[in-house]
Amino acid sequence: MTIINADRAPYSPITTRPKLTLPNGARVALWVVPNIEHYEYLPLPQRARNPWPRTPHPDVIGYGSRDYGNRVGVWRMIDVLDKHGIKGTVSLNMSNYVHYPEIFRACEERDWSILCHGLYNTRYHWYYSEDEERAAIAECVDLHGELTGRMLPGWFSPAVSFTLNTPDLVAEAGIKYYCDWYHDEQPLPLRTKHGPLITVPYTMDLNDSVLSLKQYEGEEFVQMIKDTFDTLYAEGAESARVMCIALHPYIMGQPHRIAHLDAALDYILSHDGVWKATGEEIADWYLENGGDHMAAHTGKEG
Repeated sequence: MTIINADRAPYSPITTRPKLTLPNGARVALWVVPNIEHYEYLPLPQRARNPWPRTPHPDVIGYGSRDYGNRVGVWRMIDVLDKHGIKGTVSLNMSNYVHYPEIFRACEERDWSILCHGLYNTRYHWYYSEDEERAAIAECVDLHGELTGRMLPGWFSPAVSFTLNTPDLVAEAGIKYYCDWYHDEQPLPLRTKHGPLITVPYTMDLNDSVLSLKQYEGEEFVQMIKDTFDTLYAEGAESARVMCIALHPYIMGQPHRIAHLDAALDYILSHDGVWKATGEEIADWYLENGGDHMAAHTGKEG
């Protein structure tokens, strides 16, 4: 039986929950998520949207702009995160590490964590049957294991192309946290057929891809980051908050934008009480220390 959304995430006001206290009393857990993707030059036919709407294929402009991120932008982004001592959580199309072993080595050398973003960002999961989606998730789990020798910790569907079955299948695969939902500012358990699955708050607001579609530029992005942080930092004195900054190397890695990312991180890290974390670290901390908070949700009726 399919679990409907209201059953997956029982409602609770953030103001009435048990207090969350981060490591060392931090107010805000900051995680930075570079979406390191791979878009196929000649993608397979999809059941949903056309990956490259400029037809006929190949769409050299669309493909080339994304390819720029892997050739140039990601290296600028790595330098900025290194400067601030931040370990990235890579929203990764798993094929990227196969096509670009230099990127794989750079991320592994820095102990960056992986939030799997499917195999390719041009292979959507919309309209997948349960068995098809299970196989697609398993392919990524297996590839991650072959490359790293570790279990895949997190899942974020490619191009956010999730289905009603996705949380159940992610939990079934043994993945501990999930990011297709952007419904909160604290980690929460989702109900699945295989027990609770932890959601770590991702963002579509502080997301350079979404903002670029609205023709926002770097200065506006920085101001939004500062304003968001100021609010979460003040509220985090009462109960901790999670702040995500979602980036794409082909966007924020451009030469006219990268300094704005540097300035935004400078501002956040000038404050005490900020935990520079990965998505996996947040999920692990919550699983180990958020028992009362989790029980308040898993024990509720949907």
